[in-house]
Amino acid sequence: MSPTRPCGWCYAVLAPLSLVLAGCGGPETLSLPSYSPSGSAAKAMELYDTNSDGFVGSEELENAPGLRAALRNLDQDKDGKVSEEEVAERAQSWEDMRIGIMRFNATFLLDGKPLGNADIVFEPEEFMLDAVQPTAGQTDLGGYITPRVPKEKRPTPDTPPGMQAGIYKIRVSKVEAGKETIPARYNTDTVLGQEVSSDDYAIVNKKVIFKLKSK
Repeated sequence: MSPTRPCGWCYAVLAPLSLVLAGCGGPETLSLPSYSPSGSAAKAMELYDTNSDGFVGSEELENAPGLRAALRNLDQDKDGKVSEEEVAERAQSWEDMRIGIMRFNATFLLDGKPLGNADIVFEPEEFMLDAVQPTAGQTDLGGYITPRVPKEKRPTPDTPPGMQAGIYKIRVSKVEAGKETIPARYNTDTVLGQEVSSDDYAIVNKKVIFKLKSK
């Protein structure tokens, strides 16, 4: 029997003086993250535009897991690169969406099989400038996880579980008999990323699936 999974995704909607979580347990108020579109965009270029041409593209994207994962949403002119303006516009869109927190499921597979009991961290990209909180949790036996900010890191004690909109690196770890069993490219040198947004294709279509390989 497959494990029971919560609803695919939820998002906050604007109310006169607060944000309200829609669905999944009823309304609860929470704070909207404070983004800096121009600051985040400038920092992304500083970190990843290694040839200083004003874009993050080709080989540079290989070292920018969050930007690469979000390329579908970022690359508005479809040139295969990310510009400072595109990052700023995307960050502004999260603010315009008025998302306080949202919930979705992710699936982790290793060599095509469910990766159970693995420790998963969604780590905000450095260019998010501390606007959003990281999440940490463990997959169930089916490889499923609902990423959520730890209670002590949520905006208020009453904030419901979930994640804040933004771009994240993902680190996966599973230690057995004192040894890390997951390749470094998925943890210390991770190539995994995810944009958390109410209009992200994978989240909307409930297809947030990470296919890891042991070799």
